[in-house]
Amino acid sequence: MTENETFETIRYTADVVALTPAREVLLIQRGWPPHEGAWALPGGHVDPGETSRDAAARELEEETGVQVTVDSLRQIGVWDAPERDPRGRYVTVAYVAVVPVGTTIIAGDDARTTRWWRVNDLPERLAFDHADILSAATARTP
Repeated sequence: MTENETFETIRYTADVVALTPAREVLLIQRGWPPHEGAWALPGGHVDPGETSRDAAARELEEETGVQVTVDSLRQIGVWDAPERDPRGRYVTVAYVAVVPVGTTIIAGDDARTTRWWRVNDLPERLAFDHADILSAATARTP
């Protein structure tokens, strides 16, 4: 490594698009910055020794009370644009989970509240690049 080379700190996260067959998506309202008060997909940091799939299932349960099996999560992509998060470089692996209509939700952990939204009637602005992740998920999920 030369004097001019530096390493960038990269944080590893997982996000979940929880969809019902009625085309509703589960969103949380963020409880703190960045994007405090904005709506977002459930998700968060991958813990040491954990896979992104394990983290996705854990974060979904911690933030919304919704339990899914790790095997039911289908990976939809990786989002790694350098400016996707104002706190620094975050790389997320996004998953989709199809859950039954009427699945009970309870806000927890990072969420002020949780809510089911119709895919064609979403809040005006989603936090981070979650609109892009949601768009990719709904394009691939019947």
